[in-house]
Amino acid sequence: MKKLDNAFYAEPAETLAPKLLGKFLCVKSASGTEKYRITETEAYCGEKDTACHASKGRTKRTEIMYQKGGAAYIYLCYGIHSLLNIVTGKEGSPEAVLIRGIEGFSGPGKLTKKLGITTAQNGTDLVTSGELWLEDDGLSPAYTTTPRIGIAYAAEEDRERLWRFLIG
Repeated sequence: MKKLDNAFYAEPAETLAPKLLGKFLCVKSASGTEKYRITETEAYCGEKDTACHASKGRTKRTEIMYQKGGAAYIYLCYGIHSLLNIVTGKEGSPEAVLIRGIEGFSGPGKLTKKLGITTAQNGTDLVTSGELWLEDDGLSPAYTTTPRIGIAYAAEEDRERLWRFLIG
């Protein structure tokens, strides 16, 4: 297996989201390293995507999304769930992929709780970190697409985009 590099993360979110399927989300803790295959993702594509946090522009919360691809964007949802996103694309283009599921855990809040991922890790460089990273063993699984979940606030055209990707 190999750790993903900067070049991998340089693609736009809607291109990278299906490519993240089958990759391993890796977390090192006091008890060792845990690795789980990613099974579900969603793309969030910049300021023009009304479902994306960056649709309101650059803020303290979204600043990390404006970095070059390869950083972890972790935010608190409903004040209780830390959600893990992978920043993608070029610096200045705020795009990210939400990790919605891993083997054995469906739901972005459940998987971060299982792996001990918190907002304290927001901004982690996934290329250089020895604490949180992604690896590839060459698997490119078949996948299906659906509209994204939980974005009722977004414009209808953005709610209907097939930017949710699931293995199977």
